[in-house]
Amino acid sequence: MASNTISFLPIPISTSQFCNEKPHNSSLLPLPLSSFYGNKLLISHSKLRTLSLKGNKPSTNVTVLSTLPTKKYTSQKIPKWSARAIRSFGLGELEARKLKYPNTGTDALLMGILIEGTSPAAKFLRANGITFFKVREETVNLLGKSEMYFFSPEHPPLTEQAQRALDWAVEEKLKSGDSGEITTTHILLGTWSEKESAGCKILETLGFNDDKAKEVAESMNGDVALSFK
Repeated sequence: MASNTISFLPIPISTSQFCNEKPHNSSLLPLPLSSFYGNKLLISHSKLRTLSLKGNKPSTNVTVLSTLPTKKYTSQKIPKWSARAIRSFGLGELEARKLKYPNTGTDALLMGILIEGTSPAAKFLRANGITFFKVREETVNLLGKSEMYFFSPEHPPLTEQAQRALDWAVEEKLKSGDSGEITTTHILLGTWSEKESAGCKILETLGFNDDKAKEVAESMNGDVALSFK
């Protein structure tokens, strides 16, 4: 297994700098360099299509997603997910853990988009008054709070609706016929397509509707035919 040892210099960065992302072809996530200050890291690809970073002193293990889970399609048959989409998914999964939920639902997918914050989908939502804190509040109102002593799994499994939302994103991208990446906009519209899901209900409560969904789609790839359920 090929590997390289690298050292990170003490470069101070802000949260906004970490989130801002220039378009590139890599599907790997940028990492906050200050988190590994003073460590030498061994980088290697695992069999799970993730990037593993192991620090020699002290030991540091980090797993970075390079694709998102789908049921209908194998990873070899679908376009790449954008770095923003992957980061949004990871942040949504983390938020589900913070709320101590047993699963990652469409509500978490939506929160992940807003936490990542730099994508066109996130900017559109904020421009229409849909912010992370509002979505989080509506999530708790709708789903309730978990028990104090309940601990979520490290990677809370997707709900059936969240899985269908990701599959919808892949399917719509394949229908478009272009060779670009699957983006956070696809995830947002996939969440909206699951009409009975928590994410869709939260969007409706906060003023999102079919007209806004079409506006999002048109800003993404021109005229896109959407097959909402």
